[in-house]
Amino acid sequence: QVQLVESGGGLVQVGGSLRLSCAASGRTFGSYAMGWFRQAPGKERDFVASITGRGGRTNYADSAKGRFTISRDFAKNTVYLQMNSLKPEDTAVYYCARAPNIYGGSDSSNYDYWGQGTQVTVSS
Repeated sequence: QVQLVESGGGLVQVGGSLRLSCAASGRTFGSYAMGWFRQAPGKERDFVASITGRGGRTNYADSAKGRFTISRDFAKNTVYLQMNSLKPEDTAVYYCARAPNIYGGSDSSNYDYWGQGTQVTVSS
């Protein structure tokens, strides 16, 4: 059984930064792609960023490009999402997810395990 535990959310002002963490259980963490998604109230869950297994190739939603960075620490079984220049429209619950392959991608149906989510609120 895989468990994903997010942390690092909170309240931040416009233009500020947050770093989200997602700690994953399981010995084969490095073999799988990981992704971050977000869901604002009344909206669907949207793709934010993903990182492939082993090679660490990254992919970003247009809204995240240039502001967010996804990374992973294999030794700590943790994936991060560094968020800079935050905007009010970034307010959402952020979820990390694991794909059962090394590719991941932007489609949420590619992911089989999800964390409980962490709230990010950007105030103006």
